[in-house]
Amino acid sequence: MNMEFIDLITKRFSARKYSEKKVEREKLQKILEAARLAPTACNNQPFRLIVVESDEGMAKLKKASKTFDAPLAIIVCSGRDECWQRPCDRKKSGDIDASIVTDHMMLQAAESGLGSVWVCSFDPEILRKEFNIPENFEPVNLLIIGYSTDEAPNPRHFIRKNLNEIVIKESF
Repeated sequence: MNMEFIDLITKRFSARKYSEKKVEREKLQKILEAARLAPTACNNQPFRLIVVESDEGMAKLKKASKTFDAPLAIIVCSGRDECWQRPCDRKKSGDIDASIVTDHMMLQAAESGLGSVWVCSFDPEILRKEFNIPENFEPVNLLIIGYSTDEAPNPRHFIRKNLNEIVIKESF
């Protein structure tokens, strides 16, 4: 059953309760394929994904962040030496690229009937140590994934500003 994109993004919410049911291989592969197909600056693809699904791996992850007892997490890392830099001010695209990748995976998870929560609150040094992340890669995002048991999303998820509050035409 395919749904309209606007329906998908309207129904998706940050799930913080999960069942113990493991995510099927086919669904994980689709999520990873969505990441692979995500656009990145100059198509440099500077990201690496650490898939964590073993009990030992999830225990290591819990040292750095909340996992909400989900059965699966993906650590999204950005390669400092691989990302594009804007010539005029040297801003690197790594965080932006990693965020686009995370968003694609999050939406594919939702389309696959899975819940997820995007986590930025973590200790990067613990992740670096526990998952042997090289110095030239930065852990940027965590995507926690599983079968949500949340009965209802937090109502604030559905509160959005009106377009006239966020859209500026021609000049600020």
